[in-house]
Amino acid sequence: MTTSKKGISDIEETLQEIGDKIEELIKKGADAGADVKEEIEKKIEDLKSNKTTLEEELKKGKELLEKEFKEKKEEFEPKFQESKGLFKEGLRQIGLAFKALFGKK
Repeated sequence: MTTSKKGISDIEETLQEIGDKIEELIKKGADAGADVKEEIEKKIEDLKSNKTTLEEELKKGKELLEKEFKEKKEEFEPKFQESKGLFKEGLRQIGLAFKALFGKK
């Protein structure tokens, strides 16, 4: 009977040790989870910060392109209008030439 009490005592002691180790692992897991959670939150904040920075850079780039487009448009608009006038005059002259050519017959 003492052998069986000793065996039960050993089993209870082993179970207690297993329970303690499980609790220790749970605690370590929770601590590690907190560390991982902090790391993930830091990465999320970094990504949000980078997103904001990228959005600002995109906005600046868009404004710069719009400004350059406007400047180029203002630069070429008079030349375009002049070319347009010359083209119309050329077509008018061609029309007059055909009229003179075919009108005399």
